Amino acid sequence: MAGTTHDVTNQAPPLVGYDVFGADRVLTEAVERHLAPELLDQARDGLGELGRATGSAQVQEWAAQANDHPPRLRTHDATGVRIDEVDFHPAWHRLLGKGVGAGLTSAWNRPGGQVRRAAAFVVWTQAEAGNCCPLSMTHAAVPALRTDPELAAEWEPRLTSTVYDRGLRPVRLKAGALFGMGMTEKQGGSDVRALSTVARPLAEDGTYELTGHKWFCSAPMSDGFLVLARAAGGLTCLLVPRLLPDDSRNVFLLQRLKDKLGNRSNASGEVEFDGTWARRVGEEGHGVRTIIEMVAATRLDCVLGSAGLMRQAVARAVHHCGHREAFGALLVDQPLMRNVLADLALESEAATTLGLRLAAAYDDGGEQERAFLRLAVPVAKYWVTKRCSAVVVEAAECLGGNGYVEESGLPRLVRESPLNSVWEGAGNVQALDVLRALRREPAALDAYLREVGQARGADHRLDGAIRELLTELADLAGVEGRARRLAERLALVLQGALLVRFAPPEVADAFCAARLGGDGGATFGTLPSTLDLASVVERARPVH
Repeated sequence: MAGTTHDVTNQAPPLVGYDVFGADRVLTEAVERHLAPELLDQARDGLGELGRATGSAQVQEWAAQANDHPPRLRTHDATGVRIDEVDFHPAWHRLLGKGVGAGLTSAWNRPGGQVRRAAAFVVWTQAEAGNCCPLSMTHAAVPALRTDPELAAEWEPRLTSTVYDRGLRPVRLKAGALFGMGMTEKQGGSDVRALSTVARPLAEDGTYELTGHKWFCSAPMSDGFLVLARAAGGLTCLLVPRLLPDDSRNVFLLQRLKDKLGNRSNASGEVEFDGTWARRVGEEGHGVRTIIEMVAATRLDCVLGSAGLMRQAVARAVHHCGHREAFGALLVDQPLMRNVLADLALESEAATTLGLRLAAAYDDGGEQERAFLRLAVPVAKYWVTKRCSAVVVEAAECLGGNGYVEESGLPRLVRESPLNSVWEGAGNVQALDVLRALRREPAALDAYLREVGQARGADHRLDGAIRELLTELADLAGVEGRARRLAERLALVLQGALLVRFAPPEVADAFCAARLGGDGGATFGTLPSTLDLASVVERARPVH
């Protein structure tokens, strides 16, 4: 029976039934900026289709179902036979199938593929971030496998397929396949030099038997995995298939699934290798070198995923405040709330702009762009993923108590928001990787300075920040203790330079004032009131 005591008024309508891509002006402009004109129509069509699916009631319901019914581990079948399989809710398979079908694993062999995929990754993360993990691992495995032409010929057509072929079957019989990764061990974490998994050579050249335990195995339901193990020649990259060449099951003992803070729909497991068959990828003893391109690709996905989470949180906050009234006016029109929303929008735009610029560098593939990525990827991974949690939590607060309720969608974003900062190397790992790039690869810093130098003279605050950065880079004595500070400055200067070049003047002005000019506080909503904040907020509105 309906209540009779009151009518429900002053509530924002659900943010549903809209094109997540088309409503994102920052993302659509980045795609237009970085893609060749002849690719734009096809890219817009595909991204628009994915954007409409992402914003649909159906996909939003699948996302809720996949998170409400997390995966379950089945170690044995009904007869007691060890099977080590993971059961997922049907909604998970629908989401993953949609992501594969949208080309989120097929960027490497098509013109503009990295930019198109990056934009799709930002969009699809906003539907449900958990299924993006296997999509990311599968995409990132390709450059590592290409070190072995025979393995690449066998696996790459299936990893880059747009067909989601679920179920455990021989890979030669599958139209599409997924990859996971297992490097982390409990005694070492990010310090792969401490791993203890042993690879013993077998009679067949290039094959090994593995013994050891992986503390985190991403996407354990996949068809194959890239792992690191200690062979006679040192750390070595190996491919572990779930099925052996004779179609029998490999020894892949799933001990448990992790009970995670967020990312609930996705399975992360602990796996035991006990006589597990593996095939070498790359040269023995060169495992880190072999897998480094995979790590770089997944780190970029951490940047893109965080950009997607921020965009969705900001879109929901602006949408809510554009409909909710308090004290006689819409929240979005009240000066203090407008300041908060504008500040959040700046962070979201800077993250998206940087992420798509990195994707464009991958598509270019030239020597200077590769050098730029060597420094810019860990810089972006460090900073953008760190900012994600702060943005999402503040956006939830914009909804008041509604933002603390599961039905708003914000709590799931809040739980997800720290993940990308932890995965693929946490903050200190990224900051130290920045130092390694600065010390060992002068071309990386040269490429970075050429990039930010393109914006010099356009804003005095950016020019001042570049001068301060150069002074700091000139003295690297005792730099490890201030590596985070340096990574932060590198990120902010790079974001500022990109916004000065590509964003509307009101956005670049606000960013440079608050992030580079010192005219902003430690919390969101502390921008100078003299700025054109209304235009910044309007740009972030998810028009539908």
